[in-house]
Amino acid sequence: MKQKAQKLYYSIGDVSELVGVKAHVLRYWETQFPALKPRKNRAGNRTYRVGDIKCILTIKKLLYEKGYTIAGAKQKLKESNNNPDALSMQLDIPFAEPGKFEIVLSLKEDLLKLKKLVDNL
Repeated sequence: MKQKAQKLYYSIGDVSELVGVKAHVLRYWETQFPALKPRKNRAGNRTYRVGDIKCILTIKKLLYEKGYTIAGAKQKLKESNNNPDALSMQLDIPFAEPGKFEIVLSLKEDLLKLKKLVDNL
């Protein structure tokens, strides 16, 4: 399988589907966590980078798996100097290691294409 070029930016819909969190929750988290600040394009749409997605996965793990409150998760991120990458390594979050996230995205795209082919049979 040849290596594909990955997107530099992902839409809120892409990120929502990828991490399993609804778009309105992502928008709310932006208001609560200073570390999560995706850029916006000229049209005003959010554009997430891989670093933003890692931050979202860190927040999700803190809230949904570790049982932190919003305030507690905010404090935990603050203690790590708003560095979700360092915290994600401590929390053993998938994709924290460089390169793994891109591999999973590539696999997901391949599986979606395969599903489309099967559905068309």
